[in-house]
Amino acid sequence: MKIRLLELFAPDPPIPMCSEDQGEIDKKYRYWRIRQMYSTFIGYAVYYFVRQNMSIAMPLMEKTLGITKTSLGVFLTTHKLLYGVSKFVNGMLGDRANPRIFMFTGLFLSALMNIFFGFSSAVVTLGVFWMINGWFQGMGFPPCARVLSHWFSPKERGVTWSIWNSSHQVGALSILILAGYLARQEVNFTLHIPFLSAGGHPYSVHLGGWQLCFIVPAIIAMVVAFFLLNRLKDTPGSLGLPPVEVYKREEGTKAEDACRTLDGEDFNRFIKRYVFGNRYIWYICFANFFIYILRYAFLDWAPSCLYQMKGVELYSAGWMTAGFELFGAIGSIVAGYITDHFMKGRRAPVCVVFMLSTIGLIYLYWKAPAGSNLYITLLLITLGFFIYGPQFLVGVMTADQATKHAAATAIGLTGFFGYLSGIISGWGLGWTVQHYGWDASFVFLMICAVLAAFFFTLVWNARPVKEDFNALKA
Repeated sequence: MKIRLLELFAPDPPIPMCSEDQGEIDKKYRYWRIRQMYSTFIGYAVYYFVRQNMSIAMPLMEKTLGITKTSLGVFLTTHKLLYGVSKFVNGMLGDRANPRIFMFTGLFLSALMNIFFGFSSAVVTLGVFWMINGWFQGMGFPPCARVLSHWFSPKERGVTWSIWNSSHQVGALSILILAGYLARQEVNFTLHIPFLSAGGHPYSVHLGGWQLCFIVPAIIAMVVAFFLLNRLKDTPGSLGLPPVEVYKREEGTKAEDACRTLDGEDFNRFIKRYVFGNRYIWYICFANFFIYILRYAFLDWAPSCLYQMKGVELYSAGWMTAGFELFGAIGSIVAGYITDHFMKGRRAPVCVVFMLSTIGLIYLYWKAPAGSNLYITLLLITLGFFIYGPQFLVGVMTADQATKHAAATAIGLTGFFGYLSGIISGWGLGWTVQHYGWDASFVFLMICAVLAAFFFTLVWNARPVKEDFNALKA
């Protein structure tokens, strides 16, 4: 019997209402919302274990394997480019796929690529495995977007999504600390495989610090992948619960529209109108391009910059970069709270203010003298606060415009632009630093912050939209 690939990811169908009693519905909604939140939070955080481990391993690979900064930049660029394409393609699939199976598959296969990477040493082989890893990484966010947009309503999106969004920082912070520890370790052991070992002699295996940075996180990720398979569910309707807009009594929501599902031609017409035909989403895409250059310039290159330009030990550099991530989580939550409670759903003004603050902070960080570790750390964590606020709000603004029916598709599109910037933040910065030094890179990053602020001003008045299904028939 032939089984099509898409059937493996088929969403769970809606079932009859579990109860007419509002108290029982409230109880079930509270339980499942918490479970969906912590499951996707943990799952996406661990996606970073098999992605961001590269930033700590890079200086060791450069030293141990003789790989140049330009080559390492190519690794980052190809990974991000394929990740961006994957996020967009899988976003369109993720809007109509079962998040439980989808997220499990991506995390497990990404972990497998990390194990292959850790046992390789040739530059070409390493590049191929890291590039393929980028594709599987792109399967992480679409199921989360589907879960969040179906279980949390637009009026609570700024706060709930910001809490969930801190999974980025928790994952990156955790792996920076773990990989910083693993980078200083070495492991020696023997393997006896009778049918492979010549003359019955065991294999002697040596794993250096950079290899452990990939293999150990991969094992953790595989365990968490099965955790997701057990914990995650699909939409409220698949559990006999009403749509979240009906449950939260969103103003202007029609029950028949909230319960509606889109497939085939209806879905194509919907994304054409609310995603590709929406000028606000295109402005957000360009803003996200420059935001991601800033984000990954610091996340990927901060340990190397601190180690080589500021004279910071690699282990301490990992902790300092982890602080960048930690305060990024705080910045996301603060930005989300402000837009929900004070801006009535307008996200762009907060993004503009945060980006203008980033320009000055980049300059101060650039000019900070080597040896002033406390001052440098304060600047780095403040940069995390102001960069991650807009980076988070990009996803919320996009979901506001595309609605729950196309949130994964639209965020996949903005994500594609974000990771397209990997050409700049990966290979481009690596090449720039190698040929012109760190100073030139800081000037460029300040320009990126200016451009991000400009594109955010073009969506200054954007607010969450309501679906108009009648317009699809026009």
